[in-house]
Amino acid sequence: MNLGEIIKKIREQKGLLQKQVATELGIGYTNYNKMENGNREPSVKELQLLAKLFSMTTDQILNFEGQTPLEVTIEDKKDFEKINLNNQLEEEDKQTVFKIIDTMLTKKKFKDFFDKNVATL
Repeated sequence: MNLGEIIKKIREQKGLLQKQVATELGIGYTNYNKMENGNREPSVKELQLLAKLFSMTTDQILNFEGQTPLEVTIEDKKDFEKINLNNQLEEEDKQTVFKIIDTMLTKKKFKDFFDKNVATL
């Protein structure tokens, strides 16, 4: 499959019209149609906008395997599955998750300390 065919397949799986995607990319319908037909390659910026629109990474688009990824939710997963999902993130994203957890733990410790010491006054 060439890149145009991949973009078309993803667009169709997402239930989007060519006109909608063209508008999001800030290009005319004709230019977008040429892209899907393989007569025009998307620019890097357009590829980034497509990734954002499709809720995918550019790498997922370029290495598309036939199905768009399903939305991942972790609320109903067991703890070990949540950790495994976190391990699949890129290093920068992992660090962001850990910073959020650190912040929440610090707030909890401060609240516990405050509750314990104010209660004794």
